[in-house]
Amino acid sequence: MNMSHLSALKSRHADLDAKIANEERRPAPDVGLLAQLKKQKLKIKEELFAIG
Repeated sequence: MNMSHLSALKSRHADLDAKIANEERRPAPDVGLLAQLKKQKLKIKEELFAIG
């Protein structure tokens, strides 16, 4: 596993975290969008965990 892939995964994970936080702060968050973002974040987290 090269470091650029690992960095890209971490960056995408942080980006999704920010998007989730922004959506949760809205007066009427889109629960469907939140579920989708959280699912994507979990997939990345699992991949990061598998890498080590």
